[in-house]
Amino acid sequence: MVMLRVLVLFHLSWYLGETQASDPSKPTGELPPLGTDSLSFPWSRLRLPGYIVPLHYHLLLHPNLTSLSFTGSVHIQVHVQNDTNWVVLHSKGLRISTATILDQNATHLSDRALPVLYNSAHEQAAIFSPRVLNKGEKYFLHIKFGAELADGFYGFYRSSYKTSTGESRTLASTHFEPTSARMAFPCFDEPSFKANYSITIRRSQQHIALSNMPIEKTVELGQGLLEDHFAVSVRMSTYLVAFVICDFKSVSGTTSSGVKVSVYAAPEKWQQTHHALEVAVKMLDFYEKYFNINYPLPKQDLIVIPDFQSGAMENWGLTTYRETSLLYDSLTSSASDKLWVTMVIGHELAHQWFGNLVTMEWWNDIWLNEGFARYMEYISVEATYPDLKVEDYLLDTCFAAVGRDSLNSSRPISSPAESPTQIKEMFDTVSYDKGACILHMLRHFLTDEVFQSGIVRYLRKYSYSNARNQDLWDSLANTCSEEDFTSGKHCYSTNQAAKNAYLFAGEHLDLTSMMNTWTLQKGVPLVTVTRQGSHILLRQERFLRTTHPSDPLWPTLQQGYLWHIPLTFKTDNSDTVHRHLMTTHTDQLYVGAEVHWVKVNVDMAGYYLVHYEGSGWEDMTRLLRENHTALSHSDRTHLIHNAFQLVTAGRVSLDKAFDLIGYLRMERHTVPLLQGLGYLEAFYRMLEKRDFPDVTHNLKTYVLRYFRKVIDQQTWSDQGSVSERRLRSELLSLACHLDDPSCLEQARGSFKDWLHSNGTLSLPTDVVETVYSVGAQDDHGWSALLQAYTVSHSETHKSKILSALASSKDKGKLHRLLELGLKGELIRSQDLSTLILMVARNPHGHHMAWNYVKNNWNTLVHKFQLGSFCIRNIIVGTTGQFSSKEELIEVQSFFESIKEQVSQLRATQVALDNVQKNVLWFQRNLGTLKKWLVNQMR
Repeated sequence: MVMLRVLVLFHLSWYLGETQASDPSKPTGELPPLGTDSLSFPWSRLRLPGYIVPLHYHLLLHPNLTSLSFTGSVHIQVHVQNDTNWVVLHSKGLRISTATILDQNATHLSDRALPVLYNSAHEQAAIFSPRVLNKGEKYFLHIKFGAELADGFYGFYRSSYKTSTGESRTLASTHFEPTSARMAFPCFDEPSFKANYSITIRRSQQHIALSNMPIEKTVELGQGLLEDHFAVSVRMSTYLVAFVICDFKSVSGTTSSGVKVSVYAAPEKWQQTHHALEVAVKMLDFYEKYFNINYPLPKQDLIVIPDFQSGAMENWGLTTYRETSLLYDSLTSSASDKLWVTMVIGHELAHQWFGNLVTMEWWNDIWLNEGFARYMEYISVEATYPDLKVEDYLLDTCFAAVGRDSLNSSRPISSPAESPTQIKEMFDTVSYDKGACILHMLRHFLTDEVFQSGIVRYLRKYSYSNARNQDLWDSLANTCSEEDFTSGKHCYSTNQAAKNAYLFAGEHLDLTSMMNTWTLQKGVPLVTVTRQGSHILLRQERFLRTTHPSDPLWPTLQQGYLWHIPLTFKTDNSDTVHRHLMTTHTDQLYVGAEVHWVKVNVDMAGYYLVHYEGSGWEDMTRLLRENHTALSHSDRTHLIHNAFQLVTAGRVSLDKAFDLIGYLRMERHTVPLLQGLGYLEAFYRMLEKRDFPDVTHNLKTYVLRYFRKVIDQQTWSDQGSVSERRLRSELLSLACHLDDPSCLEQARGSFKDWLHSNGTLSLPTDVVETVYSVGAQDDHGWSALLQAYTVSHSETHKSKILSALASSKDKGKLHRLLELGLKGELIRSQDLSTLILMVARNPHGHHMAWNYVKNNWNTLVHKFQLGSFCIRNIIVGTTGQFSSKEELIEVQSFFESIKEQVSQLRATQVALDNVQKNVLWFQRNLGTLKKWLVNQMR
């Protein structure tokens, strides 16, 4: 084919240029570059100009794992859409040695190296051509560069691991999302600039190189060097490019459609890769059927990176993972660990379609990637591993979204983001969890079949391209004949509307108007339900936990908010789920005079809270007490969640919420039981950090007394279903934290046996963290655990040990842990943010953790980058249980002192809102809690 011959010719000419001493058609390097004195940087915006479009990158990289540096060259074919003398692209931290531009005939436009100007604030480089680049023409931009392998978690960075003999080994890996490809090679580092990539990597014989595509050939260069040439990639965004140079080993399998799947890990952890391989093969098979689109690459590699800030990354054909997100060791990994690994793989492989095949046009719509991938975790795991009961966790995802969205510091799902810091902050609860929950709501609203066919249409139409919010709604609202659908056409006509499966109340749905209310405005709606004879009256408003309707600010904070809410409800009259689209602030529905109770938002399929005015909450409390199984476990969980959220907002009294969960002694399902218990634990953990010893003691006594039976039913084993194991793990952890004598006795006995075995005894994985936490409370136990942490080869096991070490009541030991974390040797830097939060959770360490963050703020920002998940977690996590006015003032004061640095961060306002929420909770509820507990103690 002509196209293939052209690509091959340019491929060869590039390598001739690299290896030959001179070429008369290009600069020899003897003439100095053109001067830059009279030139100024030609571009002032953060976003690149759109008139130079990359088509194909030929990228050569030579990393040196001894000097921890790399050199490279990139040959970019570009299409010019406006006459210009300038090429502006991204470059960060790279030393560009030469830049030249060639025309379509491979003739250089200048006999000298071209001037390169930099705008470091915008991470951009501009290359000046003395000859005009003409509109409609193609050119070839050739750049040589070098840099150090980054010390951190972004760009082309170094990582290391230790063998069992203590030998340290180095590898180099990439993490480019969202804006760090520019740290590895000069490029047009924006998601809409999709291009093909031909990647070549030079390496030593003892290493292997991996990239997005398979290796086509390997060339021996002499002196122990090999050069791997990878196949040309499909069109993709820069942030999905990946390469790893390491000495890992792999295990491989093949999908039913012939895709080779390989899982890579350090040689001594190879045996922990088998579960991941099984999951990846199953997931790819599932997604190919669900999306009705074949996985477009010949292989899919999954690789563990020892130093990795996030959980995983979806690079096309080469997904990268933190060890705890990919490796599963049956001796040290719990049921929850297995579920986590399975869900993370499901997430990253969903991205191969949502995100990679179809990419958001700009980062303001990152939820199109992350919300879909988060939701597909649940769909894929439920289909492939039904025994893991993943659906039990979807409510938690939506509850987390509500927690963020009910603060005024929340943001719309689709939000402006321009700078790298703002873009990093888009990877948050709103994009992931709220995105997943509104998709769940939409799927239930449209029906499974319509939802699935709509997203298949979306993926087909925008394959290898970019999309926006509107494109998704158009695809879901589209109606095609089977002939149009299979031929790849996309159709819509109003006369076909009657065929739509999502006809609602006899009217054709304006899906865009509906979904814009969920993606273009922030917040979560509260629907207040009032019974009036045979009808229920409905009223919607924005739900806020920090502002009460009596507050003067209330009208301003409510102004302009209106959602199109797909309401569902059921009654005691039948099992029918009734549906209604609420598009106005108030509404009413007929339910019948004979109905005793109405439950709105069935199974919490909708992303909204419900408040039952009048006798509504009493009706629900009576129902749960008399016949709780009349409602599904999801409905019972939803009631508990909504009641306690309304307590925080000052809309329901605390004793009324306690009455609601009074039935929990009869509850046999894990999810509602843990939901109710979780609120009691949250109250206790806040109280133990304040000086209220009587209330704290009474709450502890009440929890242990009330849940005595279910605590005593737990075995210290790994037996039972996933749900039973989850309950055991969380319940025994809480019981020991509350100093339950029987729990402490059992844990101490198990820890003593572990000590006598010199750490070789394998404790049940579901309770090992609880056993270690009890054992860590004396000097000998703490030291033994620190030694076990040092020698363990399971990161999952180490995370449990670290949690136990951070539970110590000895402030000196907590301080030592934080110092070890900052040093980054024994405790890796990737685990520092988690460690800080562990110490902050400890009542003996929560102020220490906050002071540590203040004293080491600049160091932490340097390690993790402003706007990163780690920095946001540290900011929100260390302040999350502050609940006094004095603590609020202190947090405000520190944020004020770093105002210039964090001016782009939403996380600081989220943290302040959280503390304000806690202060209000104590003001509103402490007195009620005291009285209620005294009554329970009688």
